[in-house]
Amino acid sequence: MRAERLRLLAGLVLALALVLPLLPLALWSLAHGWRFPDLLPQEWSLRAWGVAASAGVPGSLGLTLAIAAATTALAALVGLPAGRALGLHDFPGKRAVLLLLLVPAVLPGIALVLGLHDLFLRLGLTGSIHGVVLAHLVPVLPYMVLVMASVFAGFDTRIEAQARSLGAGPVRCFLHVTLPAVLPGLMTGALFAFLVSWSQYLLTLAIGGGRVQTLPLVLYAYVAAGRNDVAGAIAVLYALPGMLLLLCLIGRIAGRAPGRVPRP
Repeated sequence: MRAERLRLLAGLVLALALVLPLLPLALWSLAHGWRFPDLLPQEWSLRAWGVAASAGVPGSLGLTLAIAAATTALAALVGLPAGRALGLHDFPGKRAVLLLLLVPAVLPGIALVLGLHDLFLRLGLTGSIHGVVLAHLVPVLPYMVLVMASVFAGFDTRIEAQARSLGAGPVRCFLHVTLPAVLPGLMTGALFAFLVSWSQYLLTLAIGGGRVQTLPLVLYAYVAAGRNDVAGAIAVLYALPGMLLLLCLIGRIAGRAPGRVPRP
């Protein structure tokens, strides 16, 4: 009973931590004049939401979702085999590979952006959506690979050997044995990958060259213009997908330990 109360309390604290930062944004999106030191806006209006709906925000929202989803999918395709190799095998240069994976997370963001911009400019990848997706992979891959490496470090390969001894082929063994065992870890890595890609501003601005208008670019444009009401409406839309994804996956991620096969 005490454990249930603690879980309920933890859930409430998490919900408050997610919702409270959105309250000022929601108030700004409904405000038509909000000056210090007033606690609440003097006037209320839906004008900001109308501007957001007609200012290309839905298109930018869809584009941002598509880029984040594509980046996450590519990161998973690379992260699964790379994480397996790092988690299960020792090979010459393993420490160097781990160090290279950590470089994008250690380098200052502006240095990473400038270096990638020069490289992508030479490769002719700037100003395009696929160039932005590839650029997002650079800060995203370390999260996915390291999460999967930690998952496979505790993975028991004997269950795969047992499945093969019973006649399962490589594809069937992966789909019915390996994937269910590492799925919680894969969802954790995918969540990190999606959120990192979703929040990219400088990298998208530099590689996209202003042609790829994702939601962070639109949001910062309204913030710089001093339109706090419209910026508040866009910020609410900007925060919702990540929160919904977190709420949908948190139960499955915490439902069972990664690296273990559920009992039939």
